[in-house]
Amino acid sequence: MSGGVDSSVAALLLKQQGHDLVGAYMKNWINEDNIIGHCPWQQDIDDARAVADQLGIEFRVVNLMQEYRERVVAYLLDGYRRGLTPNPDIMCNREIKFGVFRAWAKDNGFSAVATGHYARRGTNSDGTYSLLEGADKNKDQSYFLALLNQEQLRDARFPIGHLPKPELRRIASEAGLTTASKKDSQGICFIGEVKMQDFLRQYVPDEPGPIVRATDGKELGRHRGLHYYHTIGQRRGIGVPSNTDFEKYVVVGKRAADRALLVAFDHADAPGLFVSEIRIQSLSWNTEPITTARMLEGRVRYRDPRVVLEFIPETGDTALIKFHEPQRALASGQILALHEGERLLGGGVYV
Repeated sequence: MSGGVDSSVAALLLKQQGHDLVGAYMKNWINEDNIIGHCPWQQDIDDARAVADQLGIEFRVVNLMQEYRERVVAYLLDGYRRGLTPNPDIMCNREIKFGVFRAWAKDNGFSAVATGHYARRGTNSDGTYSLLEGADKNKDQSYFLALLNQEQLRDARFPIGHLPKPELRRIASEAGLTTASKKDSQGICFIGEVKMQDFLRQYVPDEPGPIVRATDGKELGRHRGLHYYHTIGQRRGIGVPSNTDFEKYVVVGKRAADRALLVAFDHADAPGLFVSEIRIQSLSWNTEPITTARMLEGRVRYRDPRVVLEFIPETGDTALIKFHEPQRALASGQILALHEGERLLGGGVYV
């Protein structure tokens, strides 16, 4: 229970279904380094506890701060230091919620972990489980579960995955839940309202380098560090002026060898901005691994629609991806979710 309305209604539905449950808040980060900003963990605990009291269930706070630092924060900082674009939300689900926390739950006698994700779990004829998109396509969060495996999916429950958000709010209101009108959280809790740049500034030292125009190699200026540029396609804060009001520079790449930030005008033919092929690595499946080339669909980033692609497996845990239509601004370190219609099969990391 995170203290939000989604996990509150998840607990309510499980209680109504007659399950024996305990509410748990994962305490991952308390902003102990005094970064400017707000991460309302204490308020979230109070809200989660209040809902548990309303439902008449036990409530526990589980301290996972050390594990979160080691498995999520370290991954985030290392990625940005190396010029990548990591996804801490996906890693948190794999390593913490359905990793360390799931292990804690099993050790303490629980059979499953339920969350407030907008996703659905289906049962297959052979006893395995499928991971399906949430019924509310505007809230679907299956992308963030792309790296779960079958064992983790076996112990996962998604009680609200069949609900549209307005219906969930109505259920919470009719039940009189404390969190019924609470706003949805934005971003990553351990960062809270702090901008990512401000967070990274505290932990990643500046390593200046050139800003290079990708089309001709001309140096246009200097930057303070590649970690300040989070995504391919980024326009704001590049630090070099565009030549007209109609042509804006965008980030098209990062070159680790000399810490160069590569930019180009935002055109369809800008080097590196659109790609038709890309490799992924660290493949993870919640089904039997796909070992032969086949057509699939993929979600290149959260909230993007699924797109048609050809999946061509290679040696080890890598694969070549050929998109039916060129895709814009794919950043190394981000995640490609692999789909067969609404069913999420797994995912991999852009090389």
